[in-house]
Amino acid sequence: MKAIIALVSVFLMFVLVVPANAGGKGELQKHFNNVANKVKATENPSVKRAILEDSFKDMSEALTKVQNSFLISKEDKVGIDGLKAILKENQDELAGINGYERVPDSQLNNFSNYVVQNMAQADQMITISLVAAILIVILLVLVF
Repeated sequence: MKAIIALVSVFLMFVLVVPANAGGKGELQKHFNNVANKVKATENPSVKRAILEDSFKDMSEALTKVQNSFLISKEDKVGIDGLKAILKENQDELAGINGYERVPDSQLNNFSNYVVQNMAQADQMITISLVAAILIVILLVLVF
């Protein structure tokens, strides 16, 4: 099963190279923008929090898998470490751990917007290659 997923991922990576050239890391931003839209469309704060937690977990797992891939350069691994650090800070803030105050239920919509902006700034500060960005997007789409 893992071999099939890997084969499909490599195939899709080559098929998606042209569209990813136009989007690149913007696809990661789009992922968090979609999450923010889901959060805003939900009334129940527990569900909002769960949507955010699941998104952070899925992205963290995808980043770890891509970082462990043989296709990723050392520079990409450093960039992914930076993205993971920012993601971890967001997770900690949402949960109220590691020195952060828990995001109040009434602020979850604003927090989801903050995450989108935070990841957009990360895109500008942290460099990862197109291959790494494509692999992250593929994992988010296929596995999660």
